[in-house]
Amino acid sequence: MNNSPIKMNTANRLEGIGEYYFSQKLREIDTLNKQGKNIINLGIGSPDLPPHPSVIQVLQEESAKPNVHAYQSYKGSPILRNAIAEWYAKWYGVIIDPETEVLPLIGSKEGIMHICMTYLNEGDVALVPNPGYPTYRSAVKLAGGICQDYALTADNNWQPNLDEMEKLDLKKVKLLFLNYPHMPTGQLPDTETLVKLVAFAKQHEILLIHDNPYSFILNNEPSSLLAIEGAKDVVIELNSLSKSQNMAGWRVGMLVGAKPRIEEVLRFKSNMDSGMFLPVQLAAAKALSLDASWYESVNTIYAERRKKVFELLDLLQCVYTKQQVGMFVWAKIPEAYKSGFELSDKILYERSVFITPGGIFGSAGDGFIRVSLCGSIQLFDTAIERIRG
Repeated sequence: MNNSPIKMNTANRLEGIGEYYFSQKLREIDTLNKQGKNIINLGIGSPDLPPHPSVIQVLQEESAKPNVHAYQSYKGSPILRNAIAEWYAKWYGVIIDPETEVLPLIGSKEGIMHICMTYLNEGDVALVPNPGYPTYRSAVKLAGGICQDYALTADNNWQPNLDEMEKLDLKKVKLLFLNYPHMPTGQLPDTETLVKLVAFAKQHEILLIHDNPYSFILNNEPSSLLAIEGAKDVVIELNSLSKSQNMAGWRVGMLVGAKPRIEEVLRFKSNMDSGMFLPVQLAAAKALSLDASWYESVNTIYAERRKKVFELLDLLQCVYTKQQVGMFVWAKIPEAYKSGFELSDKILYERSVFITPGGIFGSAGDGFIRVSLCGSIQLFDTAIERIRG
């Protein structure tokens, strides 16, 4: 009797889709730790700080109630939707209808997949930034679409080059992914470029997907692409509480856009999940109501950590700009190394410190590394001591 598992062929949509880099690398780091290496992980942007105590208190109190454990609305609690609308008005100056123009998400990462599955047919094209968040590419491919990179370069301050975009074959392009403050480079958006991008999208009937989770981190002027006049006609914006509210593991995000876009994405999303736990939604609403002192306290901590990262990068003889925002620092590697992968592996295996190679964000990132600010001062001091040798 053969007790071996049957052989199964995976779906064609998985061809060319590898395991997420960090999923694979974390397993390797776990193996090294079991060998006694005690790896310091400076690779992933997972906030190590807790949410505001009042947010945790709401979760605790609401979870104890007997009537909050049922399925919830696919559109999310009106309390959370109203909190999102108020947050957008207060911090971004953007007015949205909480009833028709916002859709809470179980993390904004799922929203990227929902959007691709909602709009892309086999062979449709999506423009994705290079370098950029790898999930844009994988979600497009999983939906049957084709990725067309648009290059971001240091010479152009990591902004899209509209002249170059106009030269592309745009006939089958349906989506354009955009992300400012930009990850991985930490570049702030250029308003003039964004205005031109909105006009470009209207001219070519392309839907702009703006991924905006980093707008509050080390940035005194958070902004939304929807603040640009007429942007709502062609923009869906994704946002998240993962970074700004230290709630990454809670999985709370949002999709904001015109009523038709919300209804279209909801057609797909409502077949994928059954809503979010109500106490989490109510705690998220509390988090969104916090005043400026919350963001100031978080950014004070990140600013001190960033100084340590600069010190670490100086030891590695990397080149970087101090005018970066977000929870990472992006740096060009010394010429002695062929790629960021080479430098990353050298530090990992010789100094037991993990730093993200820039090449995982696209070919334009090959000569760079990215360091996360998600670690204590003591952790960064230890990493610096190890690298110093």
